[in-house]
Amino acid sequence: MIDTNVIIDYLENKLPEDTSIFLDNLLIQLSVITRIELLVWPKATSHQVSILQDFISASQILWINEDIVLKTIEIRKTYKLKLPDSIIAATALVNDLTLVTRNTTDFKKIDGLICIDPYKLK
Repeated sequence: MIDTNVIIDYLENKLPEDTSIFLDNLLIQLSVITRIELLVWPKATSHQVSILQDFISASQILWINEDIVLKTIEIRKTYKLKLPDSIIAATALVNDLTLVTRNTTDFKKIDGLICIDPYKLK
């Protein structure tokens, strides 16, 4: 599952080449929170919004269900993470997915959540 910050870097061609190639070969899965965050990206031009919409349409969106709600509550209570990050982490955990994110500091403390920093991918 890909976090918002990685998608923006990916679409702006800021990621290392190896990481971009890695992402090109994945079925992109996004939390519904990531979808929302991408479409309210304040610096996006209308052209970038169009690219984002195409990218989102080609991705699998993971919606919030009861299991994700319960896991989000547990994460918020245990780790004091912001609500959007808690939902993203819960979505990855419930769906048994690795989270690709630049924000490893907040996510690495969550038990059972596997994170990959795209800038450290080898």
